Parts: sequence; structure tokens; C-alpha cells
Amino acid sequence: MYSYRINNLCRNFIRVTVKLQPKQNAILPSRYYAASDKKSEPSTFKLAMMGTAIGAAVGTAYSTYSQWHEKTDHMIHERKHPKVLSRLPKVKITKKVVNPKDDTDLDLVLFQFQTCPFCCKVRAFLDFLGLSYSIVEVDAVLRQDLKWSEYKKVPMLLAKQRDGKYVQLTDSSTIVSILSSYMLDKNQDIGELVKLYPNVSFFDDKGKKVYDILNKYFLMFGDKNKPSTSKEDQLSERQWRSWVDTHLVHLISPNVYRSWNESLETFEWFSDAGEWSIHFPKWERDLMVYVGAVAMWILSKRLKTRYGLDDDVRSHIYDALDKWTDSLEKKKTKFMGGKQPNLADLAVFGVLSSMEGCQAFKDCLQNTKIREWFYAVKDIVNKNKGTIIRETVIGDQNKISL
Repeated sequence: MYSYRINNLCRNFIRVTVKLQPKQNAILPSRYYAASDKKSEPSTFKLAMMGTAIGAAVGTAYSTYSQWHEKTDHMIHERKHPKVLSRLPKVKITKKVVNPKDDTDLDLVLFQFQTCPFCCKVRAFLDFLGLSYSIVEVDAVLRQDLKWSEYKKVPMLLAKQRDGKYVQLTDSSTIVSILSSYMLDKNQDIGELVKLYPNVSFFDDKGKKVYDILNKYFLMFGDKNKPSTSKEDQLSERQWRSWVDTHLVHLISPNVYRSWNESLETFEWFSDAGEWSIHFPKWERDLMVYVGAVAMWILSKRLKTRYGLDDDVRSHIYDALDKWTDSLEKKKTKFMGGKQPNLADLAVFGVLSSMEGCQAFKDCLQNTKIREWFYAVKDIVNKNKGTIIRETVIGDQNKISL
């Protein structure tokens, strides 16, 4: 049908164009190819044939596109369900955070890099709530403890369902929202709650099919267990959490890996903070430090360009932190959540804590007003946090230390 209609349009267009064209003017391309002699008049038959050919080609192309588009429509809004494991994979638990005050029945295993901004965000939340959980410190280069999983990124959280199976939670903000929703009603099955956060497909601006959890910043609650905060405060909390993921976190790498010396210094601090010399052989620890430092130093240059940052990368993170502290001053409260940190406070704190041992963080303390707020949140998080039990493997024996 498309070919037939476009065919007629093309034939009529060529006929009208030829009638309107002065005889002495330059010859139309259609007339040139329709006649063997450039000066001779094209025949009606040849014009009709040309119109038919052009119409058929355009119509066929449009029909093909329409059919392809209809076939790919089903690819939009596809849903990926979280993976469920029958048992915990065989991995090396490097730490356990144990809190005797934890009254939940949650069994959580966090796969992380100690200084990953998103991992730090999840840990800040878990510690603020006083939850108990196990930690698997993943090798940032080899990632051997993720071989069992199709999903190779961190943070990743395995949560035990009531049926004894483990559901795989991904995306730091989604993890926080799911567990926050659970804390509003601890009678819920974590496995059923996860289903309320589907991974939905769509096409991005480049036409590439991607997946995302579109309601990752929302809490799921009923009338009986809804939060005590107002709708305005809930909206503000979601907006700030999104700002952390879409803006603040992208300023970290260009700043902590700004130069080769800073990049190496940062990875040395990562090694100390993550206790790499304890959990990994020396060759693997050195590989993570030096290969990681080189890779991230190079990558930081690309990230600077990708996010539109100029050479003075420090100014961008100063501006971001000033925006946060200015909002706190306007709100006239100690935290964005009022007297206690909310999820926005924990998100900003968690991301910033990932660079706490770096020169970039020291510069932020000196050149912005973030110090008082940051250490106030840190004090509350540390007070609520359980006891860390470290597990190191020596031969075939596990050594446990506090």
C-alpha cells in the first residue's frame, strides 16, 4: 500500500516539474537519465517508468522501516526479573558486620569494592540502619568472585528470601529503596518486594536498547506503613538522590585521578582502606594498585570530556558541595532530613566518603563548608554500625579478628 501511494506521488511530481520547467533551462537530472540525447524531450513513457521506479524504491524502503518498527515495538518495556539463586555461591567472605540490635530476619551478602562510591553509599545506608551483613571484597581487576554471575558490576547484594533462596539486587539506589521499603514493614518477603522494582527496557537517544529501574528512587508502602514525612519532603529526597547519581558521583573520578601522582596516591589509599594486603596475595594487590592507577588516570581524562568539565576540575566539585550546603542553610536544619539524616543525606555522605583519604577530599574540606555536615553524618552512621569481624584465610584455616 505504501509503495503504491508513493509511486503515484512521484509520477505526478515529475510530470508537473517537467511542464513547469522552461525549455532553455538546464536539463533536469530526471530528463538527463530518461533520454539518450541531452537536448531531446523525454517521452511520457520514460517519465512514467522513472516515476514508477522511484516510487517503488521509496515505498519499499518505507514499508520495510514500518515493518521493522512494528517488530521492534515489543522490545520496548520488556522486563527483566532479578536472578534468584538456589543457594549462596561459593565465594570468600572477607568481613562480617554483626549488630546484636538488628531485629530483622535479613541475610545479606554485599559484593563490593571498598572505596567504590556506589558501594560506599550502600554501606552508609546499611550501617545507619544498624543491619548485619557479610562482605565479599571483589578484586577490582580480575573480579574472580563475580565469575558465577552474568552481572559483573558492584555493588551487588544477595538477599535471602523466605524460601531459602537468594535474590540478586543490583543498582545502589534500588538496593537502598528496596531495603528502606522493607524496613517500613518487616513482615514483607524481600523476594516479593524486589518484584516491585522491575528492570524495564527502552531505547536511548542513540537508538540503543537499554535497561533501567525507573522507580529506583521511590519507596513502596501501603496506607498502614507509609513514611511520616510529607509528600514535599519525599519529592525533595528523591530529587537529591537522583542528583547524586547523575551529577555528584561523576565529579569524583576526574578529581581523585586528576594527575598520575594523585591517581597512585588514591589507589594506595584504596589498598589500605580495603585491606588488600590481607585479603589478596601481594602480586594481586600490586596489580590492582598499579594497573588500576594507570587505567583510572587515563579514564579520568575521558570522563572530564564526557561530562563537560574544564581543566579546573576542583571548581566543579566545590560548586556541587556549595549547592548542597546552601540548601541546608535555607532549610535551617542540621540534615536534609531534619534532625536525622534521610536517604539524600546518606547518598551524599556515602559518595563523598569514597574519597575521604584522597587529596581531593582534603581540598574540599578546606574550600567548602561541607566539613561540619559530613562528620555529623559520619558520627551517627558509626554509632549505629555493628561490629566488624574480619575473616582471613591462612592455609585451610579461617582466622577471625575484630
